[in-house]
Amino acid sequence: MGAVFFYELQGAPLETTLPMLLDKARGQGWRVLVRGTDPALLAQLDAALWQGPVDHFLPHGLAGGPHDADQPILLGDLPAAGFACVMAVGGAAVSAEEALLLARACILFDSAEHAKAQARLQWKTLTDAGIAAQYWAQEDGRWVKKAERDARSAGG
Repeated sequence: MGAVFFYELQGAPLETTLPMLLDKARGQGWRVLVRGTDPALLAQLDAALWQGPVDHFLPHGLAGGPHDADQPILLGDLPAAGFACVMAVGGAAVSAEEALLLARACILFDSAEHAKAQARLQWKTLTDAGIAAQYWAQEDGRWVKKAERDARSAGG
């Protein structure tokens, strides 16, 4: 059973933060699903990943291609089966059942009030199911852990 990390994007945009998190996940050897429900956002993220540093390319693809099963990072609105990590963007959800099977789930959201409200609901749902969670926010250009619930204290 993994954990869910919540990232409130206060300083850097999603296009900057996502590659950093993907790099860390791939460093763990995880196959990653970047889950989003908005095809335009996923296309934008795909383009941003292609424009990353040449010496630090993150191999990836948009779901629906002939080689989806071979992609170490896949962007799409898919079930978590076959992935070790799911990074939910643009308000996409991760269920408690999925989170229990993943090494890690990440919920990335901006500081808009509706996005924060949705993240709070996800936090409550997942921690009530007994899943460990951490909440990270940016302060002065660095990530700071603001809250944590371990699996023992979650669910109650």
